[in-house]
Amino acid sequence: MKGRQIILDHLEGREAAALMVDGKLHDILIDSDQPRVGTVYRAVADRPMKGQGGLFLSTPDGPAFLRKVKGISPGERLLVQVTGYAEDGKALPVTYKVLFKSRYAIVTPDAPGLNISRKIRDDDLRDVLLGIAHEVMGEEPEMGLILRSSCEGAEAGEIAEDIMAMYDLAQAVMADRTGDAEVLSEGDGPHGQAWREWVEPADIVTEAGGFEIHGVLDQLEDAQTARVKLEGGAYMFVEPTRAMVAVDVNTGGDTSPAAGLKANLAAARDLPRQLRLRGLGGQITLDLAPMPKRDRRTFEQSLRAALKADTTETVMAGWTPLGNFELQRKRDRLPLKDLL
Repeated sequence: MKGRQIILDHLEGREAAALMVDGKLHDILIDSDQPRVGTVYRAVADRPMKGQGGLFLSTPDGPAFLRKVKGISPGERLLVQVTGYAEDGKALPVTYKVLFKSRYAIVTPDAPGLNISRKIRDDDLRDVLLGIAHEVMGEEPEMGLILRSSCEGAEAGEIAEDIMAMYDLAQAVMADRTGDAEVLSEGDGPHGQAWREWVEPADIVTEAGGFEIHGVLDQLEDAQTARVKLEGGAYMFVEPTRAMVAVDVNTGGDTSPAAGLKANLAAARDLPRQLRLRGLGGQITLDLAPMPKRDRRTFEQSLRAALKADTTETVMAGWTPLGNFELQRKRDRLPLKDLL
């Protein structure tokens, strides 16, 4: 099926959302038992970890870890926000840089100023958006605001309502600093995230059993296997270990001189999607198909372009002495195997 579909359904009783592009599963969001990313706590400072430059906090959902903080005494109250999921035996990662994010607006309590996405280049539209922001928040708002690229083409009333909702929420939460550890604002679930992040035009499917009807379940099953088919008969294996994610690229039956480069470029184009669907992050090592060193730049350009369209922060660390290529990817979702 051509075009984009956003399918809202449930998996094993959990809220879930799938993004299909031209019949291919592009992204999947599945709720978990862990606190949702974006949840804001009033937390209580516990003990510092001097060697790691961080601080353990107490929250209603268990211990959390705040990196790179100084001068905070045990017992102090802090407002923090969940940034990811806790690995086995580890504390929940949080930040003190709290954001209130919606489809069109991001309110930044600790970073004053009004900013508009650089992707919006129409000067007249930028002026209109600034006018909407000032009308809602005042000429000198006490908090910052970022207007997202999704504002382009949106109705002025919808943008204003979105700004107001986030601004009111931010004011209420940031003023609630006293008391015991408490959840002050819960992060969005998969359906809310889908509305917030998948903003390009799409058909919305809400019928019960939509995942089965539209082929999401079959493609999820494929995403649970290590082997991934690539263009031109090539394939790769994506296999997580405790230390890293290992990716092995193979040319398949192609024995032509350019087979290695073709397989590696196909892997580069599909790798962000595969990591996204599988919920994999951390250190990623690519054992690429053999290719001349002169082709490495072409591979890097292809991988960089693919990662640019991905929403998860990923650093291209570069080549190892053995000729492997390494990435470092933020862990912003749980592995698929832990959810199904």
